Amino acid sequence: MDLSEYLKSVAEKVDQEADEYSKATDTTLQKASAHLLLGGGKRLRPAMVLLAADAVRKGASADIFSAALALEWTHTFTLVHDDIMDGDSLRRGRPTVHVVWNEATAILAGDVLYARAFEYLCSVKNASAESKVKAVQMLSHACYEICEGQEEDVSFETRSDVKASEYLEMVRKKTGVLYAAAAGIGAALAGGDAKQIAAFYTLGQNTGIAFQIQDDIIDLMTPPEVSGKDQASDLRENKQTLLAITAREMGVDLSKYHKDHLTKEEIAEAIALLEKSGVLGKVRGISEKMIADSKTGLAAVVPASEERDLIFEMVDFFITRGY
Repeated sequence: MDLSEYLKSVAEKVDQEADEYSKATDTTLQKASAHLLLGGGKRLRPAMVLLAADAVRKGASADIFSAALALEWTHTFTLVHDDIMDGDSLRRGRPTVHVVWNEATAILAGDVLYARAFEYLCSVKNASAESKVKAVQMLSHACYEICEGQEEDVSFETRSDVKASEYLEMVRKKTGVLYAAAAGIGAALAGGDAKQIAAFYTLGQNTGIAFQIQDDIIDLMTPPEVSGKDQASDLRENKQTLLAITAREMGVDLSKYHKDHLTKEEIAEAIALLEKSGVLGKVRGISEKMIADSKTGLAAVVPASEERDLIFEMVDFFITRGY
């Protein structure tokens, strides 16, 4: 099975569970908590859980599928709360939870998803009690760090002196730790040893960081007719992305592009400047090295298999997708 087929099969299973979840009880809060789950999504975190499990022990994914749901429910809880904080009205092509209901209901809906995630994790069968405790610890720690990362991200909006190291630490918390938990939990519940769990955790964490770096590059490089979004919005709004921070640290002045509208010519000019100055190459190199080092670390403790190859292909995709 190739990666696209695998990801599609996981998404279909998660979608089916989301549909069942939405029908479990007929209450306002149940409907609100299921709303965003029913909007679909790539379901990458569940796929990470299942691939890590099968790479450690062939067939383990069938035993721990509820753990994959735990990661998707956790991810969705963070999106519901993010939408409230950002005042966003659309997510996955549908109105956000606080728009359909109200802010108070949306906060509670996110809390319900958070609580359900731990129920799913604790309901895993055919896993040792010790590994389930490790899994709960990883997920709870991830949730704590996600909140820290979100607060740091918000604080960056009022600063123009954010360092690259600060940005990478914020992204590690906001995005990296949930991928880290996904990979680490899959390995732990499948019976992986300490070295395997650590290697998967590191790979997941670095994958999440690389994913966000690539998002920043996609925002700059991808035309609106391809992405469906406003091209170079981060540049226009002078957001503290790794591209912007690296440009400042390398003495590249982007201030002329911080304005309400950029023409296609101006965007092309900015891209050329970042390419010529080496900023784009340096930023790409950071994510590529993270992924390469993580794959090397995992290969040293996890034997070759179809699942390991798929997880390597998946993390490579994270830094090549987009434009």
